[in-house]
Amino acid sequence: MKIGYARVSTEDQNLDMQIDALKEAKCDHIYEEKMSGKINDRPALDKALNFMRKGDTLVVWKLDRLGRSLRHLIEVINNLMDDGMYFMSLQENIDTTSTSGKLIFHIFAALAEFEREIISERTKAGLKAAKSRGRYGGRPKKLDHKQAQMVKRMWKDHSVTIDEICRTFDISRTAMYRYLKE
Repeated sequence: MKIGYARVSTEDQNLDMQIDALKEAKCDHIYEEKMSGKINDRPALDKALNFMRKGDTLVVWKLDRLGRSLRHLIEVINNLMDDGMYFMSLQENIDTTSTSGKLIFHIFAALAEFEREIISERTKAGLKAAKSRGRYGGRPKKLDHKQAQMVKRMWKDHSVTIDEICRTFDISRTAMYRYLKE
């Protein structure tokens, strides 16, 4: 059985083109959704996945209609295949019921993993290079050295409350204590 899933990101967008394509692909059931793909909880997708049984195929008009990200997409498709189900994307001509479709999907998965590792390596190398130059990541400090010294003097003096110090320098208590530790 073919189970179709159609999604658009906003209420004012139209599902007709996707639904027509899913009907032409001879989907037995079509689940429709109007919400952002970035949202974790997508009820229509959950219903479609829960409705499916071994041997069924989830059909989408285009890959980006299913996954929040490439990683999520691969996770969903792997879960389907682990449960003896299949996946089909009409625009990209991916059909995991065929050997070549499985190959294409596995190539996508391998490329996605490769891309994640390259990004991770670049990030680590960039942080290491910045650190060697005395630069560290994170938000810039709100107070300069002179202001931080004033915070310390005011705190030691006990004539001003912690809340007054924080209001004066427009910092949180956590930030104030961080400056006191320096």
